[in-house]
Amino acid sequence: MKSGLGKGLSALLASENINIEEFGDNKVVSSVSEVPINQIEANPFQPRTEFEKQALEELAASIQLHGIIQPVTLRKMGYDKYQLISGERRTRAAILAGLNSIPAYVRIANDQDMLEMALIENIQRENLNAIEIALSYKRLLEECDLKQDELGERVGKDRSTVANYMRLLKLPDEIQAAIKNNELSMGHARSILGLKDEQDQLALFQRITQDNLSVRATEKIVKEHGSTRPKKDKKLILPQAFSTYSGFLKGKLNLKSGKGNKGILTIKFNDEKELKQILDKLS
Repeated sequence: MKSGLGKGLSALLASENINIEEFGDNKVVSSVSEVPINQIEANPFQPRTEFEKQALEELAASIQLHGIIQPVTLRKMGYDKYQLISGERRTRAAILAGLNSIPAYVRIANDQDMLEMALIENIQRENLNAIEIALSYKRLLEECDLKQDELGERVGKDRSTVANYMRLLKLPDEIQAAIKNNELSMGHARSILGLKDEQDQLALFQRITQDNLSVRATEKIVKEHGSTRPKKDKKLILPQAFSTYSGFLKGKLNLKSGKGNKGILTIKFNDEKELKQILDKLS
């Protein structure tokens, strides 16, 4: 049987076949066992909370014909008590199919392992949208105390890919919702991120949806928008002519830059005598 697990989750699940004697049964860690469904409780760390009804019914129909192809993974909680690590969708479909038990890998895991494994298993699903992936990455970074390069190793992605997903969470909620509902592609979203102003991002999003813009057309708009932005004013510096007075006026001249290359030049003096000396020098 070919496993659908990625390298990260497979590594986390790897353990020796050890009988769980302290719980009074003969289930073996990492071996496949038939576990009664009524002894299994949901994973409190499950990242996905929404399960499409039609998809569950289709999976249930498939299970009735072919059975469970890929076992779920359970955490042993006590005598005749288990908690899902991964496979909640399969478990729900098995219940719909009328099964009383389900094949499962049984292991011992702490809460940290549970969260990490559930998130990684969730990320490796093919039908996960980009926002769900980004949120799972965020939880792995924050709640499992991973760095981006460590996270990349866990999920089999390079650091830049992880960073690109995380950037999506900086977009306005309206745009994130469109990505989540598969109304906006990852390519479009990455292009929109090229605009820093939130109102500009929302305006471009509306234009993409109304005009059905391609990713390339969106990138072109972002590029043109950037080229038409007003250039930053250069910081003004004292003219070369003032270098003649640099010794005498050292610490007395102050040039303050303003908008449109405007500014204010001030000369500090301590008393009338010093003012007269300055005026004499400048004349």
